[in-house]
Amino acid sequence: MALPLLFLLNLSFLLLLSLFFLSSIHFFPTNGCHDFLSASRCPINNKQAPCVPQGYIDYLYFFCSLSKLLHPYLVYLLLFLWLLVLFYILGTTASLYFCSSLEGLSKLLRLSPTIAGVTLLSLGNGASDVFASIVSFSGSGAEEVGLSSVIGGAFFVSSVVVGVISITMNSRNHHSVFIEKPGFFRNISFLIIASLSLVLIIFIGQINVWTSLCFASVYVVYVFVVSTAHCCKPSKSQDQNLIEPFINNTDEEQQQEEEEEEAGAHSSSSSSFSSSSCDNHKMNKILYILEMPLYLPRRLTIPDVSEERWSKPMAIATVFFSPLLIAALYDSEERLTLLTVGALVGIVLGITVVETTESSRPPNKYLLLWLCGEFLMSVIWTYMTSRELVSLLVSVGYILGINPSMLGVTVLAWGNSAGDLMANVSLALNGGEDGVQVAISGCYAGPVFNVLVGLGVSFLFSCIAVYPASFEVPKSSSLLETLGFLVGGLLWALVILPRRGMKLDRVLGVGLLAIYLCFLCVKVSVTIGLV
Repeated sequence: MALPLLFLLNLSFLLLLSLFFLSSIHFFPTNGCHDFLSASRCPINNKQAPCVPQGYIDYLYFFCSLSKLLHPYLVYLLLFLWLLVLFYILGTTASLYFCSSLEGLSKLLRLSPTIAGVTLLSLGNGASDVFASIVSFSGSGAEEVGLSSVIGGAFFVSSVVVGVISITMNSRNHHSVFIEKPGFFRNISFLIIASLSLVLIIFIGQINVWTSLCFASVYVVYVFVVSTAHCCKPSKSQDQNLIEPFINNTDEEQQQEEEEEEAGAHSSSSSSFSSSSCDNHKMNKILYILEMPLYLPRRLTIPDVSEERWSKPMAIATVFFSPLLIAALYDSEERLTLLTVGALVGIVLGITVVETTESSRPPNKYLLLWLCGEFLMSVIWTYMTSRELVSLLVSVGYILGINPSMLGVTVLAWGNSAGDLMANVSLALNGGEDGVQVAISGCYAGPVFNVLVGLGVSFLFSCIAVYPASFEVPKSSSLLETLGFLVGGLLWALVILPRRGMKLDRVLGVGLLAIYLCFLCVKVSVTIGLV
């Protein structure tokens, strides 16, 4: 990450962190939304907007208060930087801790690669979408934001990411890359079924507990079908290791370039080498110091038993601070008592870690408990960040007079899908033909998980909260419009790819990108009032 951007991210993080502590002592009141909107003391366009879902910061009050001291554009810049911080925390928490714990659990439970891929790996990749959806449905009045973010993310991945992979592979490879037909039809069929089921739910406008269970259980059927197909498929040696293409996929020109670079490095003077090493060491230290405010809070509260990051002092700190964080997040009048109990639990766990672990290597004893603790704290951090992210986007929507669902289907969906874009395109380019197969499968299997599990669990929690009544689903034409474009993109791929002999080419890629571009044009036209 560029040095100035990292500096700005940390600066905004520290500023907003201080505002968080100020808001916790009610310097910024949590009920300022109605007061400011009714009194017209703040330039918020939609004066009939209800109070936004409350995160840890009241962004409407924050914007109104700070706009009196600074130019509004500076406040917008600060909120934008804070948005980048939240996306950064969300992405790095998933990559460093959440996926690491899932990988450890997969090995410990001896799950097959296929089962792990469609369950734990999908959960790791879709964690941000799932938790953003759950947060938006948790009595905050932002259900449409959760729906639009999940649907928008599924549309982005299945159209833009697949389109970019198709165009890139067609331009870089002299030979054609063909997609496995059974897996493609299976994945895209389940995504179409999930999308059409969602259309029916939104059109009806309500859902009950049993319907939400049936909706989420479709993913169980999907896992069963994938597992059965994998068991019946003849084993191939090249399919057993998908990491190998990354190591061995170098052609003669690349090897020649590496040899020339190595020869040039050996011919350089020793003084130049030492100077370069010194500069790199200084730059690494600067980046480490700048990243510390974003890294340290999670490092002190999320257990980490990976070989490369194991530290006994940090392990002791995490088991002490983790119960404190959980107690601090619990909204209760007995917070002081909870903090005391959390501190006592942390002390007991800390003494246990001192006596049962070594400094040289991660623990082998009670590894399942360590991994479950890492998973739990990763979930808590992901949930906290998603809650704040949804609250920020809804607040910005009311400030700018934009429907928050528009921000959900674009900004939130893009932010949550950025990792899929980079990971799947990189896997397709560097992983050989097997990498392309996995990348295309992930572009459909990931959205299947996000729609069925993310929205299914959100629906279920909401239905349980209002049981025995049915939960009212937002009956929005905007959501149906997005689902229509999503199904249109899936049908385009379903028709074009078989007609092109299951070959990835520009026809498929350009068509998918054109569909997504038309979708954006329609959304922008509606937002600015042209349509």
